[in-house]
Amino acid sequence: MVNEDPNLEERDGTPEQQSAPPADPSISAIPTDPSVSTHPSVSAHPSVSAHPSVSAHPSVSFHPSVSANPSSSAFPSTLAHPGDLTQPSSLGREDLSIIRVSRRRWAVVLVFSCYSMCNAFQWIQYGSINNIFKYFYGVSAFAIDWLSMVYMLTYIPLLLPVAWLLEKFGLRNIALTGSALNCLGAWVKLGSLKPHLFPVTMLGQVICSVAQVFILGMPSRIASVWFGANEVSTACSIAVFGNQLGIAIGFLVPPVLVPNSKDKDKLAYDISIMFYLIAGIATLLFILVIIVFKEKPKHPPSRAQSLSYSLVPEASYLNPIIRLFKNLNFKLLVITYGLNTGAFYALSTLLNRMVILNYPGEEVNAGRIGLTIVIAGMFGAMISGIWLDRSKTYKETTLVVYVMTLVGMVVYTLTLSLQHLWVVFITAGTMGFFMTGYLPLGFEFAVELTYPESEGISSGLLNVSAQVFGIIFTISQGQIIENYGTMPGNIFLCVFLALGAALTGCDTNLHSCLTLALIKADLRRQKANMEFPENVCTGSLLG
Repeated sequence: MVNEDPNLEERDGTPEQQSAPPADPSISAIPTDPSVSTHPSVSAHPSVSAHPSVSAHPSVSFHPSVSANPSSSAFPSTLAHPGDLTQPSSLGREDLSIIRVSRRRWAVVLVFSCYSMCNAFQWIQYGSINNIFKYFYGVSAFAIDWLSMVYMLTYIPLLLPVAWLLEKFGLRNIALTGSALNCLGAWVKLGSLKPHLFPVTMLGQVICSVAQVFILGMPSRIASVWFGANEVSTACSIAVFGNQLGIAIGFLVPPVLVPNSKDKDKLAYDISIMFYLIAGIATLLFILVIIVFKEKPKHPPSRAQSLSYSLVPEASYLNPIIRLFKNLNFKLLVITYGLNTGAFYALSTLLNRMVILNYPGEEVNAGRIGLTIVIAGMFGAMISGIWLDRSKTYKETTLVVYVMTLVGMVVYTLTLSLQHLWVVFITAGTMGFFMTGYLPLGFEFAVELTYPESEGISSGLLNVSAQVFGIIFTISQGQIIENYGTMPGNIFLCVFLALGAALTGCDTNLHSCLTLALIKADLRRQKANMEFPENVCTGSLLG
């Protein structure tokens, strides 16, 4: 962790401090074991006492008759009472009752968004000109598809180890590792500029896919650690925004930099320009991560984050995962998120093939259609994030977006073969607005349903579901397109999106598909923030 300048507080002015409520007279003071600390940067105030039956472990009550088990259905009562939070001590350590948002938070989320963008570009740069790389390397279209699917495959076994590393070593170390691997993979690809060196380009892509594991679970964690209660959804959208922008650029730039040609020497030169550009950008972003990225702000940005600091980390890493899978709402969200995002992965990977089959020679417009899908989705993500910060209607917003994704996919399927590209642009953009706009919704809804469990674990499990469905959908739809055409392949995706919408939009008795939701809006983080109002002040630029 990078230490703060102790004089920052004086330069910024003294923030408002929230006083602890009067102590419960029924709680007797007992000596506190000086060897026990709930947080490395927190010291216990002498006037704060614990109930005799209180244990520091999060599965034991913090207040008489109050269970602190996060899987409890009555979640608001599971949080530590404000009186139990650490107060300022004579040692001058951090006071968790001070809620301060840091201006550095914007730099952190923007740098993350940029290197996530770079990694996402490398994911789709092959698929967006599938036919060109297929000719250059002399391999099948399915082999080129694997350059995309390797991102999905690598994520599944590495999620839990990386999530454990995130909990053990923190945001900064994970950010450094992810950006370093992304940079390394980009440079390795420069050794694959000969037609017989397909295995080298696959190696570089595998390294980039490992970097992705250190990236995908970060948005909600960065939002929670660095941003206030009324900013978390917007911040998560910005973090996801970078990934989507990288995909958009990955659709737009490769067809321009590497135009179709039968001259392999010219193709090698064009590909080298693209590889050198991305390697240089990845290197610059790695340097920025070293300079800008910090572990966490000096003060918690929200009451929920302050309370999470007071919880003792789990001794067993599997316990939070077990609790998450006992949460019915979260299990349903894992399935529905996987169906939607897996469909997007398949659509992105196979878009070039689908457009070329219906509009031969239109590689550039295929990329532009992909760009339209993602740019529209970025606007959808930003609007969704702002709306959630204002309304907190996670359940209702998720349901509406999911249903509109299905409608958009059906319309796109019916219009793709009409031989009017401008119609395809419109219908693809409409579908993308909702389909990719759903991504940050899923992340933030998961954090709300599972607070105070680790955002890295909940986000990671959502992404595993997306990768599994992405691999299944990409392989299956690819084979359907090859044997039966594009419309049956898209109908295949429509069926599974309809299943996801049904799971999201029907109650347990299947009496209603729009007025009730099977996934209940148990917004635990919002309850924590509302239970203890915040006094928020903005920190310094470096705070």
